[in-house]
Amino acid sequence: MSSVSEIFGSLVFDDRVMRATLSADVYASLRRTIDEGKELDIGVANAVAQAMKVWAVDHGATHFTHWFQPLTGITAEKHDSFISPSPDGSVIMEFSGKELIKGEPDASSFPSGGLRATFEARGYTAWDPTSYAFIKGKTLCIPTAFCSYGGHALDKKTPLLRSMEVLSRQALRILRLFGNDTAKRVVAAVGPEQEYFLVTREMYEKRPDLRFTGRTLFGAKPPKGQELDDHYFGVIKPGVAAYMEELNEELWKLGILAKTEHNEVAPAQHELAPIYTTTNIATDHNQLTMEIMQKVAAKHGLVCLLHEKPFAGVNGSGKHNNWSISTDGGQNLLSPGETPHENAQFLLFLCAVIKAVDDYQDLLRLSVATAGNDHRLGANEAPPAVISIFLGDELTAVLEAIETDAPYRGAEKTQMRLGVDVLPKFNRDTTDRNRTSPFAFTGNKFEFRMLGSSNSIACANIMLNSAVAESLRVYADRLEKAEDFETALHAMIKKTIQDHKRIIFNGNGYDDAWIKEATEKRGLLNYRTTADCMPHLLDKKNVDMLTSLGVFSVDELRSRRDIMLENYCKSVVIEANTMVDIARTIISPAIEAYAADLARAASAKKAVSPALTCGYETGLVEKLSRLLDEIGEKAGEMDTALVKLQGAEDIVAEAVMIRDTILPVMSELRSPCDKAELMVARSYWPFPTYGDLLFGVK
Repeated sequence: MSSVSEIFGSLVFDDRVMRATLSADVYASLRRTIDEGKELDIGVANAVAQAMKVWAVDHGATHFTHWFQPLTGITAEKHDSFISPSPDGSVIMEFSGKELIKGEPDASSFPSGGLRATFEARGYTAWDPTSYAFIKGKTLCIPTAFCSYGGHALDKKTPLLRSMEVLSRQALRILRLFGNDTAKRVVAAVGPEQEYFLVTREMYEKRPDLRFTGRTLFGAKPPKGQELDDHYFGVIKPGVAAYMEELNEELWKLGILAKTEHNEVAPAQHELAPIYTTTNIATDHNQLTMEIMQKVAAKHGLVCLLHEKPFAGVNGSGKHNNWSISTDGGQNLLSPGETPHENAQFLLFLCAVIKAVDDYQDLLRLSVATAGNDHRLGANEAPPAVISIFLGDELTAVLEAIETDAPYRGAEKTQMRLGVDVLPKFNRDTTDRNRTSPFAFTGNKFEFRMLGSSNSIACANIMLNSAVAESLRVYADRLEKAEDFETALHAMIKKTIQDHKRIIFNGNGYDDAWIKEATEKRGLLNYRTTADCMPHLLDKKNVDMLTSLGVFSVDELRSRRDIMLENYCKSVVIEANTMVDIARTIISPAIEAYAADLARAASAKKAVSPALTCGYETGLVEKLSRLLDEIGEKAGEMDTALVKLQGAEDIVAEAVMIRDTILPVMSELRSPCDKAELMVARSYWPFPTYGDLLFGVK
């Protein structure tokens, strides 16, 4: 095996390759496009395309594709070969700047949420030069945005880039007020931790629920689960270690900064964490990571499960979104400083985040809403659906001192007059990390813990970037007009703390008393399901903010509301139909076969010895018969509920019916099946149990 330094980025057309293969003028022009957003000249594009093609062909590529992220939640690609006909009957390898910059896939079947009619096939892909091209297999993949003929964004990348741009623009306004005239951009960076499960391919193939839905719809609790916490950070099994080794190598080739790997809490659960990078690139990398994780697993006879809750009663999988903002010069704007001036700037940016999270709780909640994540949020391994911010005791005390104009208790009678008197120096990590908090400050970044493991991180970061940009815009509008900057700054930070301190909570987010306090006393939102939160995307305050910043148009927002609800409804309906099919055609026949054999065994025993009562067999047959009746009854109720669902007047009504009718019946149908699993002999049960799946990988 080659060294990590040799293979890292070997399949990426990155800055090293561009510097080596492009002329100085072309390279400088391209860097201006990447760093400053300058328009790309077609001559430069042609030169880049030629160099990119030569490099890709030298690495074995025969095709290229515009790699994009439609609203399906996964990536998409259409491959075209480099070959063009030559007059002598042979072929030549060509790739032009026009082909690099723009593509036109037949994209009529991608979700559009009404942005265009199904028969309108035109969709355009546009090169995103801020994310490096890479080779996957024998194909050069060019990261692109995806839009309609009418210019509407049909993907996740375009709004993400818009949100990053508007955040940079508003943050620079604030930095100028603090005398920073050198920063040209402010960059949002993310490090998404990725949790996942591994099961054997053999067992996976025997579970129709896993194959059709990504999660187990049936399954009794095994004798041993995660009670002993002996899997967490435990010794990695040889089969898993071999998988992780190859996964790291494949990710490193693609320039993905895979850094940390370990066993998670649940048996068969693991985590991979990368080093931080620009949000746009981090989003691309995370999509690639999920794809590569599944491909490598297949080579090892495994299946990588990315569903948020593949096993009931067992920890689910999340994707912790570690988010921060820095200048292009490397100054982290969420890092406490060494001087009063630096700390005043830090506190203003901190307050901007506090205000953003409080004002747009609903947007952050719906940005992580999926049918799968609804099962995970509020369980013991994930934060509750109520959003709050954890700051730690010391930083909270600093804000309280500012709010009350009182001396900070951690310093000797230090008056909290920003930019005038000396501020206390507070450390980055002064309290233990709060694992129950949805949004926790961890020194120089915030960890948004609500994302599900299969989510694209784009949605959450679009909303987070936009909400913070809106706070900064409000601050800049006021401070730029202030007669006395320091007085206005102090007043603004103080007012932010007073107005938004309700969102700050450093306690146990799992405590029922907190949920009651949050909703009844503090007035925080508690949207437990996708059906509860997704319609609020079109609330006036959200539409006004996102459209005024230019992140979305009204039509784009409406389309995303509808698409997300459609995905929710379709996912649950597929699960419901799968449950009915398995219950009727697989589980019920297995129960019947075992019960029939028990009855025959009892009859045979009585024939040999009429005095025997055969109470055990008879009692078990009776219990199983009652469970069979219950399964049949609940399957019938599911049929009726699914028929009624077809009469829903719109997608919002359908989602509500899913929440209130379909999901409860699914739970009721599962219950007798899981009870039967614990009564039926293993040789009769038709598929692998939880114990088999969770402890099957060696």
